[in-house]
Amino acid sequence: MHILVVNDDGPPSNQSSPYVHSLIDTLQKAGHTVSVILPHVQRSWIGKAHMVGQTLTPTYFRPGTLHKDDGITSDRPFNDEGEEWILIDGTPASCVQIGLHHFFKERGPIDLVVSGPNYGRNTTAVFALSSGTVGGAMEGAMSGKKSIALSYAFDSREHDPEIISTASKLSTRLMEKLTQEWPEDVHLYSINVPLRKDVQNNKILYTEMLQNRWHSGSSFEELPPEEDDHDPNTEEQIIREGGEGHMKVTRKVHRKFKWAPNFQDVRKAVTEAQKGDGWEVLQGNITVTPLVANFWHLPHYSGEIKL
Repeated sequence: MHILVVNDDGPPSNQSSPYVHSLIDTLQKAGHTVSVILPHVQRSWIGKAHMVGQTLTPTYFRPGTLHKDDGITSDRPFNDEGEEWILIDGTPASCVQIGLHHFFKERGPIDLVVSGPNYGRNTTAVFALSSGTVGGAMEGAMSGKKSIALSYAFDSREHDPEIISTASKLSTRLMEKLTQEWPEDVHLYSINVPLRKDVQNNKILYTEMLQNRWHSGSSFEELPPEEDDHDPNTEEQIIREGGEGHMKVTRKVHRKFKWAPNFQDVRKAVTEAQKGDGWEVLQGNITVTPLVANFWHLPHYSGEIKL
């Protein structure tokens, strides 16, 4: 097969993108033609977004040693016979569009779009609806291609090469099977593979995506207010304009907010449900969730609305 690989974690990095090189290497060793186009930096939690009005510029990446951060980036194509990946200063969905329509045509039609492997699980609606990994696969599906979002659910940030290799081999076999037997009503699959020892011996299950929500409050943490330095002449003018009876100046505080989601709601929903994608991954099983690329309407609401 000719497989287009994208992700939302960016080029190989032990800190932020530790799995993509292993999967690509495994797909190539399985005999597939693999074309790679990735965001040039991490683009997690961005869904199926495109950056409207931004001109996207590619750079070119020569992968280095597996599990080592020794790849090389160039502003221009390498123009030799070595392996070359494309990096785009855009989103996972934009990588799919550019990969399908502007690069790799000399290699023939794309048979499968693989988005991932994500650095972490993409189970339950809270994760999936914001996931750049699922967003990349969604873009592939909306472009008429068989598409798979692949995520590795880690228990530790210590990246064991053997466990990662086993997950990549299992994922390759599973994706080959799903592609060969693709039903007409499936637009894309979301696969979650637990990074556990001997995961190849665990069950592979079709699962539903758990519907959950944020309940604990904001996903942002408000940072301490900053003290602004004001021009003393401006301060004096404001005080004089207020008159002698209004000497106190009240100012609005300049506020900042840091992305800091509380995943307690997700964990609680998963353990209470005791079924669905999140629960099965928690048990160590591999999950396969068939999806339709649609915010599907509720058909029992119909007819005219009168005020």
